[in-house]
Amino acid sequence: MRTFIEQMRTRGLVTDVHDPVSSRYDAPKRAFSTDRLLFFHNLDGRKAVMNLVATRESLAVALGVAPEILVPRLASCRYDGKLLDAGSLFLGPVNLDEIPIMENYPGEAGRYLNSGVVFSRYEGVENASVHRMLKAGKDRLVARLVEGRHTHTLHKKALANGERLPVAIVIGMHPLVLFASCSRVPESMELPFAAELLGGEMPVYTLSNGVRVPDAEIILEGYIGNETAVEGPYVDITRTYDPERVQPVIELTGMYTKPDFIYHGLVNAGDEHKLLMGAPYEPLIYRSVAGVTGVTDVVLTKGGCGYLHGVVQIKKRTEGDGKNAIMAAFAAHTSLKHVVIVDGDINPGNPSDVEFAIATRVRADRDTLIIPGVRGSSLDPSRIGDGLNVKMGIDATMELGKEEEFVRAVWED
Repeated sequence: MRTFIEQMRTRGLVTDVHDPVSSRYDAPKRAFSTDRLLFFHNLDGRKAVMNLVATRESLAVALGVAPEILVPRLASCRYDGKLLDAGSLFLGPVNLDEIPIMENYPGEAGRYLNSGVVFSRYEGVENASVHRMLKAGKDRLVARLVEGRHTHTLHKKALANGERLPVAIVIGMHPLVLFASCSRVPESMELPFAAELLGGEMPVYTLSNGVRVPDAEIILEGYIGNETAVEGPYVDITRTYDPERVQPVIELTGMYTKPDFIYHGLVNAGDEHKLLMGAPYEPLIYRSVAGVTGVTDVVLTKGGCGYLHGVVQIKKRTEGDGKNAIMAAFAAHTSLKHVVIVDGDINPGNPSDVEFAIATRVRADRDTLIIPGVRGSSLDPSRIGDGLNVKMGIDATMELGKEEEFVRAVWED
């Protein structure tokens, strides 16, 4: 992570904050107001970073590619990186009070650790995923485990066998490891995917509970047993409050920190949250749409919470490709609510350009596709019941053979 921060700094993309900043509301408010990487030199007396990877540009810097080829590059990955044995780590006593875990919003349940990746391992199956975790003491966290997701499945399996699920919480890693952990990949492939993104190989440590972890600023070891506690309310991706739930408790048994560690904090509903929620789906949509027509880019938009709205740029081969692309996009990302299909002359990351395409190339009776009663996002406040919704796709592409009618006037350089 430190190497990446310096890469961003050399590009003029880091704002250093030297004045004292509080972890209660102050730092989160500052991070929410910008997408620049903020480096706090005195956050409750500690060093911390926020907006580590809050833009497509920062993700492209991490990957070492130009932003315009970011999604095609990610879509070409094969999850075949090599993991190198780095041995073990010495873990000391756990004291979460030493970490400036932030209180982000009024009305939330308390201080939330939401930038850490939960690594787990059970019966040879590994997983890495991000969960919000409410601080509940010096050595306890209450984790929101979404039903049916991999950590929840492994936890249920361990409990059914009368055992606890071994876990590790990793904070302050290279952003490509964080990105890989947010991605939907084949079972046990998060670490190999991260290694691939980092150039082909990555060292991993094995903790005393058997869980493998990458290098990071802070590593917590523990177990998820059958103890539960109330978690929530929590402000989620739509900046609305997710309700209280009874969730599993993580009992922490060991803690490692680098000397003078840098804490990575994340403000929920901010730009980094949106990017990490949505950007991992962009290559999945890209691959899906590539199966029905030419595709050049995919953007899950900031205004759509980085998750619910998408714009897909295609190169039409036949009339009707736009609607095929709509259906392929919804199939790849089931939480997607609205998607717009555009031509190559429209910048999918520019809301004004996309609106121009809708204004000049769409007839509502011909170019919209409405799909009622399908599974959507449980985070959408307008959902039906437990998650059903109505989806809409807009084909904002030019009619083949009539492209000359849509040429925009420009000045030559």
